Amino acid sequence: MAELTKQEIRKQEDFNEEIIPHLDALYNFGLRLTSDPNDAEDLVQDTIVKAYRFFSSYEKGTNAKAWLFRILKNSYINNYRKKSKKPQEVDYDEVSSFYETIRAERTDTSDLEDKMFRDLIDDDLSHALEEIPEDFRTVVLLCDVEDFTYEEIANMLDVPIGTIRSRLHRGRNLLKAQLMEYATKRGYTHD
Repeated sequence: MAELTKQEIRKQEDFNEEIIPHLDALYNFGLRLTSDPNDAEDLVQDTIVKAYRFFSSYEKGTNAKAWLFRILKNSYINNYRKKSKKPQEVDYDEVSSFYETIRAERTDTSDLEDKMFRDLIDDDLSHALEEIPEDFRTVVLLCDVEDFTYEEIANMLDVPIGTIRSRLHRGRNLLKAQLMEYATKRGYTHD
C-alpha cells in the first residue's frame, strides 16, 4: 500500500475541515428531495465523492455549504433523468419476500433518523411540502429551511435571481394554500 504524500494528506485535512461539518444539512436536503432515507444517503455519498474528486476546484474559505448543495442538486437531477429513461425493473428478492412482508400485521421501525424526522415535521406538513412542484419546493427549502441567500440559491441552481424570488414567492403561496386545511384542523382561524 502506497503512502500518501504531504499534499494528499493536506487535501484530506482541508476536505474534512471545510466539507464534513455540512453532512447533516446535506442529508436533510437530500431526504427532502428524495423522500427516502436510502436514496438520500446514496445522494449524499455521491455528492461527497464528487466533492472530493473536484476539491481542487473549490476555493478554500468560500461557502462550502452552497458548493455542496449545488453538487447534490445536480446529482439529484442527473439521477432523476437516468431513472426516467430507464425501464422499470423488479427485484426478484423483493418480490419473493413480498408475501412475508404483507403477512405482518404491523411494522415497527427502529430507524432513529426516521422517528426523529417524523417528530420534527408532522405528516401533514411533510405532505404539504411534497405537494409543491419540485422547482418551488427546492427554493423554499433552500431559503426558508437552510437559510441560503437568494444569490447563493441562484448560484446553486444556475438561474437568475429574479427567478429565485419568483419561485420563492409562488412556492410560499402554494405551501400556504396547502397548509390552510392543516391549520383549520388544528383550530387556527384565518382572518
